[in-house]
Amino acid sequence: MFFFFVMKLFPTQQEFIFTHENEDVRDLALRFSGENMPFLLAQIAGRQMAKHKIPSWYRISEIVYPVHLSLEQASSEITARYKRSLLPEKGERFVDLTGGMGVDFSFVAPSFRRAFYLEQNEELCRIAVHNFGLLGLKHAEIRNGKSETVLPLMEKADLIYLDPSRRDEGGRKVFRIEDCSPDLSQLKDLLLEKADRVMIKYSPMLDISLAVKTVGDVSEVHVVSVENECKELLFILTKDAVECRYHAVNLYRGGEKKVFCFTREEEMQEAVLTSQPCRYLYEPNASVMKAGAFNAVGNSYQVKKLHRHSHLYTSDLLLSDFPGRIFTIDEVIVPNRINIRRFVSETEKVNIAVRNYPTSVAEIRRKTGLKDGGDSYLFATTLADGQKVWIVTRKLTASFKP
Repeated sequence: MFFFFVMKLFPTQQEFIFTHENEDVRDLALRFSGENMPFLLAQIAGRQMAKHKIPSWYRISEIVYPVHLSLEQASSEITARYKRSLLPEKGERFVDLTGGMGVDFSFVAPSFRRAFYLEQNEELCRIAVHNFGLLGLKHAEIRNGKSETVLPLMEKADLIYLDPSRRDEGGRKVFRIEDCSPDLSQLKDLLLEKADRVMIKYSPMLDISLAVKTVGDVSEVHVVSVENECKELLFILTKDAVECRYHAVNLYRGGEKKVFCFTREEEMQEAVLTSQPCRYLYEPNASVMKAGAFNAVGNSYQVKKLHRHSHLYTSDLLLSDFPGRIFTIDEVIVPNRINIRRFVSETEKVNIAVRNYPTSVAEIRRKTGLKDGGDSYLFATTLADGQKVWIVTRKLTASFKP
C-alpha cells in the first residue's frame, strides 16, 4: 500500500476560490501573487470547467482539481456514466491502469466490489486519495506506478480500463495507437490474460478501421457523441473476439440517448440509391458518420440514399427515430442562373451545407450574397444520376432530436 500526503483546501483558500470563481483566470494571475497562487488559480479554472463537464463533482466544494491538461483529457460526466451503463450491475474486480484525474474511475468503480486506481503521476495520486474520499469510494485502492510495470504482476480482473495519453514527450497531440502511451498494440495479449474484458478510450480523431486491425480482438466499438459532437471512441476487447459490433451513440444532457448498432458485414450491403428526393431528408448524426455506417443506416431504416458519396437520405414516410437530423423538403432547385436569381430574391437568410458538391459554402455565399441563419436549410449536393441540386428544407424540431 502506498501512502500519500493528503491534500486539503483550507477555509481561506476556499473563500478565495468561491469569491473569484467566475472571473478570468489570466486576469487573476496579473492581479494576485503568492506561493499558493498557481494552485488556487488551477482550482478556479478546474471549477469553471467542471461546472459543465462534471457537474456532480462541481457540487462538492472540497474537490481538488489537477492542472489544466489532465482536466482537458478527462472524460465528461455524461460519457463516464455511459461507460458504466455498459457494465454488469456488480462485478468483482476493476483496474484502471491510467487513472489520470479519475473521472471514469469514479463512475465505474461502484459497479465492482474491489477497484484499483493506478497512475504514474504522484501528484494525481494524491488528488485521487482526497477526491475519492469525498466521493464515497471507500473501496478504492490507489497505486503510484506505470501500467507496463504493474500489469505483468497484477491479479486477474473482470475489467481493465485504459485511457492512453495522446501527447508525445514534446506535448504535441498524437492520434495513432502506436504513438499513444501506453502502446496498446504491444500490451494487448497481456491485457487479455489479465482481464475478461478490456475497455480502451481513444480520441475521436483515430482511424477506427485501422485501429481495429492494429489492436485485434475487438468485440465492440462505441463512437460516443454528446449532442451531436463526437467526444470519444471506446474499444471493448475480449479474448478470441469473432465479430466486432459498432455502436454509434448520441447522448443528451437531459439523460436521453440514441444508439445505432451495425456490423461491417451489414455495412458492405449497398444502399438503395435514388435521384428523386422525397418528402423528408435525413442527415445522420456525428457518431453514425464517424462509425462509417453509410449503407447500414439507410438499409436499416429503409430510406434511400441520394448518392453513394452524399450520405444524405430521403423517404416519403417520416421516420422520427432516425439517428440524425430530419428535414421536410420544400423545394429542389437546379442551380442555374435563373433559378439562383429567383431563390436569392425570395430568400434573406438560409443555413447552407455542402455534401458531395463541387462548390464550398463560402463560395456559394460569396456568389449569391445569401446571409447565414433563418429557418431554412439548403443542402447543395449531388444526386445518384450525377445531377447537382440545391435541396431547400426546414428542420423538424418539436420533440424530434438528432
